[in-house]
Amino acid sequence: MRSKPPSPPSVKLTNWQATLRQYWAEHPARHYQRAWLRADLGAGLVLTAMLIPVGMSYAEASGLPAIYGLYATIVPLLIYAVMGPSRILVLGPDSALSGLIAITILPLAAGSISHAVALASMLALMTGGLCIVAGLARLGFVTDLLSQPIRYGYLNGIALTVLISQLPKLCGFEAEGATLQAELQHLITSLINGVAHLPTTALGLLALVIIGLCQHYRPQWPAMLLAMVIPTLLVAVFQLHDHHAVAVVGALPQGLPHWDWPQITWAELQQLAPSALAIALVAFADMSVLSRTYAQRLNMPAHPNRELVALGCANLGAGLFQGFPISSSASRTPVAESAGAKTQLTNVIGALCIVLMISFAPSLLHDVPRTALAAIIISACLALTEIKAVVRLYHQRQSEFWLSIGCFFGVALFGVVQGIFWSVGLGLAAFVWRAWRPYDAVLGRVRGVSGYHDIVRHPDAEQIDGLLLFRWDAPLFFANQESFRQHILHATRHANPPIHWVVIAAEPITDIDITAGQMLEQLEQHLSAQHIHLVFAELKGPAKDRLKDYGLYTNWGAAQFYPTIDMAVAQYLKQPSLAQTTP
Repeated sequence: MRSKPPSPPSVKLTNWQATLRQYWAEHPARHYQRAWLRADLGAGLVLTAMLIPVGMSYAEASGLPAIYGLYATIVPLLIYAVMGPSRILVLGPDSALSGLIAITILPLAAGSISHAVALASMLALMTGGLCIVAGLARLGFVTDLLSQPIRYGYLNGIALTVLISQLPKLCGFEAEGATLQAELQHLITSLINGVAHLPTTALGLLALVIIGLCQHYRPQWPAMLLAMVIPTLLVAVFQLHDHHAVAVVGALPQGLPHWDWPQITWAELQQLAPSALAIALVAFADMSVLSRTYAQRLNMPAHPNRELVALGCANLGAGLFQGFPISSSASRTPVAESAGAKTQLTNVIGALCIVLMISFAPSLLHDVPRTALAAIIISACLALTEIKAVVRLYHQRQSEFWLSIGCFFGVALFGVVQGIFWSVGLGLAAFVWRAWRPYDAVLGRVRGVSGYHDIVRHPDAEQIDGLLLFRWDAPLFFANQESFRQHILHATRHANPPIHWVVIAAEPITDIDITAGQMLEQLEQHLSAQHIHLVFAELKGPAKDRLKDYGLYTNWGAAQFYPTIDMAVAQYLKQPSLAQTTP
């Protein structure tokens, strides 16, 4: 009998090797189909028509020359194509970040364009580092703390802030003011005094009309590109730059961005830190929602932590090649999808087209009027707003509505960066408040209906004499344990006839921290002194394990824990000293 050849020795992989091997096994490029090539090429060309005007516009809104918006588009697209888990997600400059970037770098730059570029690049490096650390630490769940009403609030605030900053550019004069209120006052005063430049304003309004008409009547047309090209042709044909002083982008530097480590001081680095954290929060919150949406649409698993790492690497690339912080795009991704994009090759094609344009034909963008770029930003801000959603919140749940309004005014009154942290604080406060004051109920039996039900919602529910069935709809922890104790004591103190047993319907209690454990121990002793027996029904295993860790389960004994409420009630009714009747 022939012996089997020896099997090759198994190679033990490190965590990094295993992660990389799994990443490559799941990467879309590994499963590329030749039939997709034509679709990706076509979608890449369509996407380019939007990448160029939008990238230039968001650079202007961030306080930087337009060319840096193209730099911040090229490198992130290429990096995400290699590292990103999504097949069609598009990364690049974003309207939600432009206000954050401008308000951070412009006061520090003091009018120096080169220093503003260095500050923006360092901001991208810091944002990228935070995203990578968060992704490796598996903190992708953090953005789940930012509920929809909170996102509506701060995005509406950011949209208003950026829109107000762009209206003066649309009208041909510079914005002034350190706060939103000051900018708005300067805008109104300037318009009343006739400072607006009429040819510039007319071109800007024309660009807005073009975008609006395309979006309403021809959504398949490249609205942003047309809003840039048509005013540019008018400037070139009628020489509006020379004869009517219409401000244009001017000559762009020819060639690709080069590797450059931004040179800033330690003090400036410290001043950038809060903004980098705020930008990282906003960028990943938007990317988390968008990536999950398209993962479901494409029937693919979502990878929030891998998205964080890919976003971080894309920002590092932007920072090292003269870019600024970027995020996923909720406007360009649908364009790629509707154009038939199958994989990230679409984004690679878009990036390469921009490379060819700035390498061989940068003069094409010389006559682009700045007012047209401002119009593109204004239209993006209008698309960013969630007014209908906020109105819907008012009719559905007013507490969520006021939470959203609070976040909006936090951004509008305190500034974009401070407003982001204000919004996060409000979200955490709302979470703690709901956990601090959760719903609780005294339960009774309703004739003809199985189970036990809230006697407030079911006034006809009947209680068993001497028995209190109490349900607490939240984990028990330090913030709500005193409320739990007070509710139990209040119910036992005002019961008639007197209570002999308290049964905690504990199925909703998913956790019990040590402070709440100490409270339960004291509560049990207090009730025992009044000859009231405290028991638990339907307590989940993890919560029961906590009581075992605290020694309470051993001290009380298994007899105080029942698998179901019915078993606890049946045991109560068996007590010989009580003359109970079942309702």
